[in-house]
Amino acid sequence: MALDPQVKGLLDALAADPTAPRLIDLPPEGGRAMYRAMAAQLEPQGLPIGKVEDMAIPGPAGEIPIRIYTPVAAGPGALPVLVYYHGGGWVIGDLETHDALCRTLANESGCKVVAVDYRLAPEHRFPAAADDAFAAVAWVEANASKIGVDPNRIAVAGDSAGGNLAAVVSQLARAQKGPRIAFQLLIYPVTDTNVDTGSYTSFATGHFLEREGMIWFLDHYLDGADREDPRVAPLKAASLAGLPRAYIVTAGFDPLRDEGRAYADALKAAGVAVEYVNYDGMIHGFFNLQGALDVSRSAVKAAAKALKDALA
Repeated sequence: MALDPQVKGLLDALAADPTAPRLIDLPPEGGRAMYRAMAAQLEPQGLPIGKVEDMAIPGPAGEIPIRIYTPVAAGPGALPVLVYYHGGGWVIGDLETHDALCRTLANESGCKVVAVDYRLAPEHRFPAAADDAFAAVAWVEANASKIGVDPNRIAVAGDSAGGNLAAVVSQLARAQKGPRIAFQLLIYPVTDTNVDTGSYTSFATGHFLEREGMIWFLDHYLDGADREDPRVAPLKAASLAGLPRAYIVTAGFDPLRDEGRAYADALKAAGVAVEYVNYDGMIHGFFNLQGALDVSRSAVKAAAKALKDALA
């Protein structure tokens, strides 16, 4: 297995800048600014979209900002809907860092996309993000007619920590018998808090997301006892039976690769329909590198097709 040449070029360019700060050396707000700047540089800007609406919805501790994307070629009637949770280790990331990805998913799938700006740590530690994530999908179901979506065709998705939230929300919805989630799209998700897996060891440094960085995220989000909670580590749930069908993506050179694969295997063992795709030459975060990587663009389109087919 070798790094994709475009990925190698990107990593070499990052390594060549000795002045670039490390995430773990920054305060959270500094990390957020760095992530926004990187997204602006590496993601395509101003992608066409049918309509974008920013609004705020009621949450468990105040309003939650959301952004609703209507695809360019929106058909008549109520559309299927994807509730999207951005990545960033529960600490960084926002509606802007994932704007290009949400636009592409909307246009390629024909779904409305509802992006959720959940509360971030360390200002709001666990379970704030999970609580907001669940509240958002419950609001979408309850307000389906208002926003022009079909309450029987709801999917959840996210990347990294957002993939964690999508998996957690799917489990919470099963436990509470609603909202009705038809599909989960998990992009290199965090499914456990074990930072000593084989992929963590193999890719501890030098491949964008590093082991130290992931520990930094976990420490900002969690207290000690929380690490065993299935709302943090969905792989630790007592049962995975009865969860929505899933499309799970991992990257070959990602510390999170093994736990994403383990979650796919565990879902399959529990009788859940799963499509698992590993992109061998990719690194963590590659779905947000559409402006730099050919494989990123094709992978996002493949995920959008799986979403479209699941909600057809």
